[in-house]
Amino acid sequence: MKTLAIVSQKGGVGKTTLATALAVEAGRAGKKTVVFDLDPQASASFWKDTRQDELVAMTAIPAARLGHVLKAAGDAGCDLAIIDTPPFSKDIAYEAAQHADFVLLPTRPAVLDVMAMNKTIELVRHYDKPFAAVLTFCPPFGREVDDTLQVISQLGAEICPVRIGNRIAYSRAQQTGRAAQEIEPDGKAAQEIKELYAYVCMHLYAKNPVARSMNDGRKRASGGSR
Repeated sequence: MKTLAIVSQKGGVGKTTLATALAVEAGRAGKKTVVFDLDPQASASFWKDTRQDELVAMTAIPAARLGHVLKAAGDAGCDLAIIDTPPFSKDIAYEAAQHADFVLLPTRPAVLDVMAMNKTIELVRHYDKPFAAVLTFCPPFGREVDDTLQVISQLGAEICPVRIGNRIAYSRAQQTGRAAQEIEPDGKAAQEIKELYAYVCMHLYAKNPVARSMNDGRKRASGGSR
């Protein structure tokens, strides 16, 4: 079983949105997927309560039990565990990073938000875990994205080539217990999640030639990291 942690010390950057959308994408790809909701606000759990199927399993747990439940999930034949973490909780972030095979660090395209991510980067590096920053709520134009990418590069973090746009499909899906790719299968949000899932798989499953090929193609098209 592989484990993805989604970590940020700031709130409102889309951690739960990414966790649930990626879980749905993994489930649709045939992977037995479980989301562990470590956020006391239980946003992911409320999302699950409104769903009408069992495509994704969801469990709200205290961080202290994470290691135990991950082992149990693996023993039960789970393929992928996704950890959704709360903001402003260093101890929980440490616990999630410790058990992860790969960590996504979502951030809005704002320089102050990225600077606040510095402590999270130090936390992940403490456990020598592979990680990448992913930009969320990106505007369709403006210099904010380029400025943010420059700051992330200065922090020495890998930058996910997939950007998550500021799209109504994400919030609308969250309100109905679905993912953006379920309510707008042919929309831009659906394509973003598909590409982000492929990128995550590239890191989780080193022998995934499809994901690696997609990522290399994006880099060639953009002349490197974009």
